[in-house]
Amino acid sequence: MDTRKLNVFVVGLERFNLRLLRSVRNSERYAFFGLLSHAEISAAARFDLEALLDKARAILRGFDGPIDAIVGYWDFPTVLMMPILRREFGLRGPTLESVLRCEHKFWARQLQAGTVPDEVPEFRLVDPFDPEAADKLDLSYPFWLKPIKAHSSLLGFRVASRADLDHALEVTRRGIHRFAEPMDVIMGYADLPNDIRAIGGAHCIAEAIISDGQQCMLEGYVFEGKLQVYGIVDSIRGRNRSSLERYEYPSALPQEIKDRMIASASKVVVQAGLDDTPFNMEFFYHEGRNEISLLEVNVRISKSHSPLFDKVEGVPHNEVMLDVALGRKPDFPARRGRFRYAAKFMPRVYGDHGDCRVRNVPDETRLREVEEAFPGSEIQLHVEEGMQLSESSHSDAYSYELGAIFIGAQSRAGLRRDFDRLWDAVGLTFEEDS
Repeated sequence: MDTRKLNVFVVGLERFNLRLLRSVRNSERYAFFGLLSHAEISAAARFDLEALLDKARAILRGFDGPIDAIVGYWDFPTVLMMPILRREFGLRGPTLESVLRCEHKFWARQLQAGTVPDEVPEFRLVDPFDPEAADKLDLSYPFWLKPIKAHSSLLGFRVASRADLDHALEVTRRGIHRFAEPMDVIMGYADLPNDIRAIGGAHCIAEAIISDGQQCMLEGYVFEGKLQVYGIVDSIRGRNRSSLERYEYPSALPQEIKDRMIASASKVVVQAGLDDTPFNMEFFYHEGRNEISLLEVNVRISKSHSPLFDKVEGVPHNEVMLDVALGRKPDFPARRGRFRYAAKFMPRVYGDHGDCRVRNVPDETRLREVEEAFPGSEIQLHVEEGMQLSESSHSDAYSYELGAIFIGAQSRAGLRRDFDRLWDAVGLTFEEDS
């Protein structure tokens, strides 16, 4: 009997998620190794994709032992690098083409419109470098404009007027190369239809707005051709109706609506050709019209949800990611957590306050004291003493995210009550530069 540990390489491995990986069942059977740093695959100002792939190849080829799996939970470019590396090293996972059918926003919308047409908004392809792009765009205001692939809502704009559109196009032209250059490299590895290959990474998609309902995310996997959804998480937006304020698990949506979403997810996954992979899929439920709308598909687990599953199920869903990559059917959810409900709160400063400086940032000792006062809580701050909010890498076009606060409770009201008390104890303050 082979009793050796299974060698799992994790793209962008860092301390917080290493702890979650080590808390899955039978974790003693795994040896985890980092494959590229978080700074290289998420926080870099520029992604030299060929250099990153070459570095990853050198690490893998230099490893003294069998390689059993490559996994990752980060968005772009990780989610599209992994199929390339898995294919080259003979490991399980979805094909690059199937992942692109979900992650290339324009191609994904084309395919979804043929599969679940009633759930897809109007959309248009936009070349931000076309001098006549604004004049050619025949989509009614308001709409979203975003790159065909980016991450964390970067370069995503809610466009309500021609002035908004001109501004969004200008900002996009300045920043889109950060995502376009690596996307073009990735597409060069794929067998693509000619019309999709012609759409370079510097293109955008404009979509009619569907965010007037209750947002949620299905977490699931496809294993040997069979789809399973194991959890649904509610996504609650902030007062600007654009920025996410918190995630709550389990979802409060009616079961009939959940079932409709799962049926839709099955059609989309089959049409994309996904197999042997976790995924998550975002929907909106419009209660007044009794309709659902599909927002997007991500071919990975959501790392933001791992602590929520850990608190409610007793096991983070990193376990699903590992099982599928290693050729085992997941046994999830575990149903052995200490809390009935869990949430991730994302406290924010809304509006144009980039010149504000952050004050009274607690040190690690103080943060651990606050966590101990609220059992089951975890605090990650994205700010440092004296920094300007404009220096933060955790921001969108409309707000600045100050941290991530994970909490478990026995009721939904308890989640919100404990967060309010915890955040008061953290005690951040802000001052305008004079």
